Amino acid sequence: MTNDTMKIPQATAKRLPLYYRFLSNLHSSGKQRVSSAELSEAVKVDSATIRRDFSYFGALGKKGYGYNVNYLLTFFRKTLDQDEMTKVALIGVGNLGTAFLNYNFSKNNNTKIEIAFDVDPGKVGTKIGDVPVYHMDELESKLVEEGIHVAILTVPSSVAQTITDTLIQANIKGILNFTPARLNVPASTRIHHIDLAVELQSLVYFLKHYPADESE
Repeated sequence: MTNDTMKIPQATAKRLPLYYRFLSNLHSSGKQRVSSAELSEAVKVDSATIRRDFSYFGALGKKGYGYNVNYLLTFFRKTLDQDEMTKVALIGVGNLGTAFLNYNFSKNNNTKIEIAFDVDPGKVGTKIGDVPVYHMDELESKLVEEGIHVAILTVPSSVAQTITDTLIQANIKGILNFTPARLNVPASTRIHHIDLAVELQSLVYFLKHYPADESE
């Protein structure tokens, strides 16, 4: 993201890709303008929040008119660096890792898993979803060689910190962590934890204690 984007609240920054995806769909369908209410219904964020999010970037729309789809799409493409390809490394080619390789963010035109690592001799030296799989022993050297600064971590928790330390040595600046381990990284590295088991437990809890209004 641009330096200006980094100054906005983190909650707003996390919503920007949602807005961009919806605007891309609108643009593909030929729609030329959209209201905050329509955006709200599509991305499940209230209109006031959307207007506040957009206000951080100046006057993006006009009262009574809404937002110009093409203008917003161009603006957010630049803001989110959609014209610049980000190469990603996948660490751990188990069931989840293999699913990532086969999917490889096919609907996202600026992010691609370029390289993968594992210790399984049956996978090392092969390609999965056209992505080459290397041995974990080559982790640091290959990441440096490829100039990759973002990694997805799908390894056993017991080795997650050790591998993360190697990633830091290889100058990885962003980690998407799918392990339950809470990893220690320097302040210069950003890490997002995604614990699927916790998210599922949370969903079940809310279903039981905060049932959705069936009238909505």
